[in-house]
This record gives sequence, structure tokens and C-alpha cells, in this order.
Amino acid sequence: MVFGGDHGCLNSFMHRPNTFRPGLRGRATAALLAMATVATLGLTGCARGNDAPVGTPDAPLPTEVPPGTTLVVADQSERLQSALRLSGELDKLPFKIEFANFVGGPAILEAFRAGAADVGQVGDVPPIHALAAGQDVPIIGSYQTNPQALKLAVAPGRSISKLTDLKGKKIAYAEGTAQQAAVLKALTKAGLKPTDVELVRLQLAEFPDAVRTAQVDVAPLIEPNVTRFLRTEGASLIPDSETTGIYSGLAYLYARRAVVQDPAKAAATRALVGAFVRAWQWTNTHREEWATRYYVGSQKVSADDAKRIVESLGTYTFPHLDQQLIARQQTTIDAIDAVGELPKKIKAVDGFDLRFDAAVTEAVTASGAAFAPAVS
Repeated sequence: MVFGGDHGCLNSFMHRPNTFRPGLRGRATAALLAMATVATLGLTGCARGNDAPVGTPDAPLPTEVPPGTTLVVADQSERLQSALRLSGELDKLPFKIEFANFVGGPAILEAFRAGAADVGQVGDVPPIHALAAGQDVPIIGSYQTNPQALKLAVAPGRSISKLTDLKGKKIAYAEGTAQQAAVLKALTKAGLKPTDVELVRLQLAEFPDAVRTAQVDVAPLIEPNVTRFLRTEGASLIPDSETTGIYSGLAYLYARRAVVQDPAKAAATRALVGAFVRAWQWTNTHREEWATRYYVGSQKVSADDAKRIVESLGTYTFPHLDQQLIARQQTTIDAIDAVGELPKKIKAVDGFDLRFDAAVTEAVTASGAAFAPAVS
């Protein structure tokens, strides 16, 4: 069953494209309050507040999982479930997993608020909005994919080859997504402000057609949409040399604080973090099988598109949960906050539980995976 959300856009109830004027904290606050009060699971009593971050606890993680322990894992497009199942890691876990499939980070956030999910995998921006909404859902694991996987697509007939050329242009924009952060970082890198461009709020699924038909001048795309877009006569991309640094390539595993404070579920979650690393490492060493069985078999994309997706993401590596990763997350927070898109100041450190780094380190070392390289 699939729950709520629209392709990761924070205001998932907005279905009609419109021009967005950036820098309005009041609108951002209202959006976050709406997200915090609308129960996308259709459950009553979902909007429970008072989840202020309490920082990383000092108590060591338990390692013994009692019989009968269950974790509810929020997934998207059955991606994490498929990696765990196909790699064989799911069968090795010493507890029961129930998977719930969602569309977008905001829907997963509502499931956390309702106590209807324990752990979830998302991109790097949903945890930021979780902190801004006052929910305590610390990051407990991470992987790094190719930061060049996201491209800035340029509509046919438009001459845009440098980030500075974005001035005055219409750019597709989806709040609460990695694409939002990429656009804001691109503008900052170019020395531009959001008021120097026209940010057009769309759903992510609308980006390819919007840029292909020149409804917008530029849209951030990932595969297979990049290759499909380039089949359009006159289509182009802003060169990677210009866009380096605008996309992190990070994804996170995060959990409700109550889960990592419960001895049984904390031990189960620690085991899940190890399986998370080993499963994605399995996709590194079984790329063709992963492409065929997940992207073709489950997601029904063509074999060619499946290959492009896998190649574009590159090799999964695994960051330490440490101050460097916190600093990277703070950079993304600052990029969003600088244009008034967060209702209050937040600190990345409040969104991590560093105790889980030991589980990451153990799994990376034992599986032959690689730690993510340092990023300056």
C-alpha cells in the first residue's frame, strides 16, 4: 500500500503550477504547520507536537534484540525493501520488519509523527524540514552516490551555459526536495538571489515536460529523465564544471527518537543500519542484477533506462556519522535558510545520533564497502 505525498514536494497539496516568490518566511511557516497538522495517513490524532530535538544521547546502543521485536520501515518505491531482499540481508535480520510504501519525505514525516513508522530512508532535505517542524527524527545511517547525477537541463532554444546565465530565467522548483537545495546552491554559487530569477513551483514529475516544452527555462533532472530529455531537439545541459557542488548525492536513514531510546527497537535499528550498508554494497557488486530485478522487474522501466540510472548513481559509499557529515548537512540547511525558506534557525547536529557510527564502521569494513571520501 502506498501512502500520501506528491514526489517529495513539501506542499504536496499544491497540484497547480504557479510562480513562487522566495523569501517569505510566513508562507514557509504556514506550509510546515500544514504539514504538521494534516495526517496524510488518514489517521486521527496524527498531529502531535512537542517533539523538540534533544540532541544526541550518550547512552550506548544495546545490541541484543529480544524475540518479538518489530520495526516498521517507511520506504519509497519499495527501493530499500528490494535492496534488503535481493541482497539476502532481509532474511538475516533478527527481528521482524513491516514495510510501508510512501511517496515523498513529507508523507514519511507524518507517519513518524503518528507513530506509524519507526525508520525511513530519504534524501538530505526531508530531515531538514523535520527539524524545522519540531520533530525529533535523528539520522542513523547514510550513503553517498555520484554528486554529478543531478543535471540542470536547459529548454530547447535557450542559451544557458553558465550559472550566471540563470539571471531572469524561469527555474522549476519543488520545496522539500534535494532539487530545491540544488537550485538554491546553484544561485548562490552564481552570486544570484532567488529574486534574480523566477522560481516556478511544480511537482517533480512535472519537471521533464515543463523544461522540454519550454514552460520553464531550466529544471534539475536525474536519470532516466536526463537521457530522455536530451532526445529533444535543441535540448542541452549546463556543464558539470559549472554545477559541481550543488547536489550532495546523500541519502539518509533516520528514525524516531522514541525508537532509538527503546532498548529492543534500538538494538533492532542498530542491526538494520548494518544491513542497510551491506545491502547497498551488494548493489555495487551486482549492478546488472539490481538493474534487471529492481528497475526493470519492479519499477517497469526499460533495460536501457535501468542501466542509465544505475550508471548515473555510480558506486555507493558510506559516510561516517561524524562532524564532517554534520557540517555538510549544515551547509544545505544554510542554503535553504538564507532565502527565508525555514521558519526558524536549526542546527544539523540536532538531527543526528552519532552512536550509530560504530554500526556503520563495522558493516563497511566487513562487507568490503568504501567510506565516502572527505568533502572539503
